[in-house]
Amino acid sequence: MQELSLSELNLQIKKTLEDQLNSSYWIVAEIAQLQLNSSGHCYLELVQKEGNQVIAKARATIWAYSYRNISAWFARITGNDLAVGMRILANTKVTYHEVYGLSLNIKDIDPAYTLGEREKAKQEVIAKLESDGVMEMNKELSLPIVPQKIAVISSETAAGYGDFLNQLEENGFGYKVHHHLIPASMQGDKAPESIINALHKIIDSEVEVVVLIRGGGSQLDLDCFDDYELCSHIAQFPLPILTGIGHERDTSIADMVSHTQLKTPTAVAEFIIQGFNAFDTSLNDLFSSISTIGESYIQVEKENLTQLLGRLNLRTQQLVQSNNSQLDHIKQNIEHKSEAQLTRNKNKLTSIEQKINLLNPVHLLKRGYSVLHQNGKPIGDYKLSINDEVEIITANQNLKSTINSIRNNKDL
Repeated sequence: MQELSLSELNLQIKKTLEDQLNSSYWIVAEIAQLQLNSSGHCYLELVQKEGNQVIAKARATIWAYSYRNISAWFARITGNDLAVGMRILANTKVTYHEVYGLSLNIKDIDPAYTLGEREKAKQEVIAKLESDGVMEMNKELSLPIVPQKIAVISSETAAGYGDFLNQLEENGFGYKVHHHLIPASMQGDKAPESIINALHKIIDSEVEVVVLIRGGGSQLDLDCFDDYELCSHIAQFPLPILTGIGHERDTSIADMVSHTQLKTPTAVAEFIIQGFNAFDTSLNDLFSSISTIGESYIQVEKENLTQLLGRLNLRTQQLVQSNNSQLDHIKQNIEHKSEAQLTRNKNKLTSIEQKINLLNPVHLLKRGYSVLHQNGKPIGDYKLSINDEVEIITANQNLKSTINSIRNNKDL
C-alpha cells in the first residue's frame, strides 16, 4: 500500500476537484454568518435549511476587490446591505486549500433573486391572512376623532420615537395628547414576539388608539413587520392601530393590516394632531353656525315683538278711546241722573219743609189757637182735674189759669 502524507492527499483532492468541477456554480443559500475583515475581505457561512434544521453548511469568501462591487450593486438594487438571514443566489467557485480546506469563493450575487424571495415570502403571508379573512378587520374599527389615551409601541431609544414625541408635544395648536410608551424590540427575530407581548399589555387598559412606530432602516431590518403571527395579531386587535414604519417608500404587511398606515413616525403624530384640529375647527364652525342661527331667530323674534307691540299699542289706543267715549256717556248719564235726582230730592225736601212749617205751633198760634202746658209740658191726653193750674200760650201772651170745670170731648 502506497502511503501519502496529509499534504499529498489534500493536494490530490484539490487537483481532483479542479479537474472534475465546473469553473463556477449558481447556488441558493442563506447567510448564517457575515464578517468584514479590516482588509475589506468578507467572510460568510452559508447554510441550507429545512424548516429550522440546517441540512448543509459551507464557508464562503468574497475577496475585497469583488466585495466592493458586489455589495454596492446589491444595495442599490435591493435597498439593503448583505446581512445575516438573507437568502441569496450566488455565483461561486469551489476551492480547496490544503491548509484551510474546502470553501466557496463568491464571484457574483443576483439581487433580483433576494428581492424575489422576500417578495414571495411576503405574498405567502398576505395570502394566508386573506384566507383567514382578517386583512380588513382592524380597518373596520371606528377611529376616535379625538383620542384621549394613546398607547405607543416602539423602542424608547429609537430616533423615530423621539421624532414622534417632538411632533406630538410641540404642535402649534397647543393640544395636549395623553400617551404612554410600551417598549418593544423593533427589529430582528425577536421583534414580532416582543411587539405581540406589548399588544397583550394594552388589551385590559383604557387605551383608545395604538400607535406602532419605527424609524427608517434597511429592508432586512423591517422584515419583522412581515411576520405572519405579528400581522395576524395586528389585524385582529380590538383597537385601531396606526403604523408609521420605516421610510416613505416602505410598506410592510403590518402597514397593510393596520387601521391607518402613515409613512413615518412624524406623519403619525401629525395625523393625530390634524384630527384634533379638524374636530376643533368643526366645533368652532358649529358654534359659529349656532350663533348665526341664534342671532337670526332673535332678529325675527324682535321684529315679531315690534309688530306685536305696535298692534298692542293700536288696540290699547282704540280701547282707551272706546272706553273714554263710554266713560263720557256714563258721566253724562250720571250727571243727568244726579241732577234729576237732586231736583226730585230738593222738591221733596221743599214739600217736607212746607209740611213741617204748616205743623209748626207758631202758625197755629197766629191763627188764634193756643197751647196748654202743665208743669212746662204740653197737655195731650193727660187727665186734668178741677183746680189744676195750667199755662195758656197764645201768639202774643202766656196766661195762667185754674180749671173750674171739665167736659169730655166725647160729649161733643
